[in-house]
Amino acid sequence: MNTTTAKVQTAAPETPRKSRLANPGWFLVTPSVAMLLLWMIVPLGMTLYFSLIRYNLLYPGENQFVGLENFAYFVTDSGFLPGATNTLLLVGSVLLISVVFGVLISALLEASEFFGRGVVRVLLISPFFIMPTVGALIWKNLIFHPVSGILAAVWKFFGAEPVDWLAHYPLLSIIIIVSWQWLPFAILLLMTAMQSLDQEQKEAARLDGAGAIAIFWHLTLPHLARPIAVVVMIETIFLLSVFAEIFTTTNGGPGYASTNLAYLIYNQALVQFDVGMASAGGLIAVVIANIAAIILVRMIGKNLTDKP
Repeated sequence: MNTTTAKVQTAAPETPRKSRLANPGWFLVTPSVAMLLLWMIVPLGMTLYFSLIRYNLLYPGENQFVGLENFAYFVTDSGFLPGATNTLLLVGSVLLISVVFGVLISALLEASEFFGRGVVRVLLISPFFIMPTVGALIWKNLIFHPVSGILAAVWKFFGAEPVDWLAHYPLLSIIIIVSWQWLPFAILLLMTAMQSLDQEQKEAARLDGAGAIAIFWHLTLPHLARPIAVVVMIETIFLLSVFAEIFTTTNGGPGYASTNLAYLIYNQALVQFDVGMASAGGLIAVVIANIAAIILVRMIGKNLTDKP
């Protein structure tokens, strides 16, 4: 009798597990999960394989196992430190511009009523929907061009010598182009979040004698803490892989002045045809991106769980 009871008690906890496994939902989800795993694991596995062999497209027959040699060569390459530094400068500068100007522009649009405000909102958001290559060509040929660009015309109007921005200030030019593309995204999120701010709190603050700056600092800005964190996380993930703007305008030059890690990997793979070293660089870039994403997710998770 006691043995039977013990067997029943031992088998009882497995019953819910068996019922979950028998749930038809598992069969419906399995194909999509399997396809997702194949979609991720196969390219990652091939990249890992190529990173461990000497694989150059100019010598396809010499595929020798070299271990971590490609990683060592990529890290010690003359372009790695400039590329990593430019990547950090690009990401940090664009995030700073997007957040600061996004908050200010959104606050100005919500604080004042004027004719055509809806049209202004659409115009402010529209650069985000322009393809990066097209946007980079617009800046290169219509704005930054030292002969026929808009900035050159302004310089000539004031009697100054036009500046070749892409040659003399390549990284600054890339930062301006990418900021122009991603600032509308920050404005869109922050402006939407600002519309959800309780207006009764503002009215109560005004009745208590608070000015516009005090209301913005103590009410509006804390309300935008979570949207700002979301903007920082999403933009960081995409800004780490900026490529089209650099390829279209400066080609990473002069020298390594505007080269980031994404363009350095492209240069190794499709210019120098060294697929092994490019694969190692891609894995290093993936590790850096994942570290940044984990840090940002933790920061945002802490921000979301904190009480206002």
